[in-house]
Amino acid sequence: MSIAPRMNRLFAADGKCFNVAIDHGFFNEFAFLKGIEDLKRVIETVVKAGPDVVQLSVGQARLLQAIPGGRKPALALRTDTGNMYGKQIPKHVFSQMMDDPVELAVRLDAACVVVNLLIMPDEPEMYHDCITNLCKIKPACERFGMPLMVEPLVLQPNEKAGGYMVDGTLEKIMPLVRQAVELGADVIKGDPCDDVSEYHRVIEVACGVPVLVRGGGRVTDEEILKRTEALMKQGAVGIVYGRNVIQHPDPQRMTQALMAVVHEGVSAAEALRMLKG
Repeated sequence: MSIAPRMNRLFAADGKCFNVAIDHGFFNEFAFLKGIEDLKRVIETVVKAGPDVVQLSVGQARLLQAIPGGRKPALALRTDTGNMYGKQIPKHVFSQMMDDPVELAVRLDAACVVVNLLIMPDEPEMYHDCITNLCKIKPACERFGMPLMVEPLVLQPNEKAGGYMVDGTLEKIMPLVRQAVELGADVIKGDPCDDVSEYHRVIEVACGVPVLVRGGGRVTDEEILKRTEALMKQGAVGIVYGRNVIQHPDPQRMTQALMAVVHEGVSAAEALRMLKG
């Protein structure tokens, strides 16, 4: 079955996409709840701002799909969770995918499923979990025409970075992105590298698979807008930002400013003026 109909729901007519990730409560970390304690209100606020996609977990997708009307954002459904996000790493680190995730996605009218591909030093079992998850879900995605969004993340050693801090080394990001493509990713949700001007190399190794870039932890408005502008110029087709939207004092206005950068090609300086009103 072709994935084209659902891919057309993920990407606007210009081929670009802004996905607002609000699936952080899936990971059992208190800090991740900041800004999304009242998730129904947050989703309603984000939907009013009009991003292309909202990323949610199975248990909260109903809040988006219950909103009436046919012009709301598409649903990207997170299907796996793990315990590697805290400041203290447990003795057993895992990445667990839900049973029958694609069937769940079809029932929830999702436009794609999202699965991690994580590498952390000295945690080969977790990495193996991710490979297993991808090998299991890909045939079901093909059967149901469900696009597979893979999130390849290189994590820093926990003793160095203190919990869920990504490694922006280009030479580590590139092979993991390529592995995600080789395992069947239809969309890549990747991290930016330390030197954003080199991100075209990540786009190249993705071999035509569209690349959306993660926002990561909360940074200043100026920084996130400048980074977004640079990434779009490097060949990214869009962004997946969570905390830089949902933890912002004005999530709706921030969404609109980022949409202008992604879809209209406005500069970071112009978007900042829009944000400040």
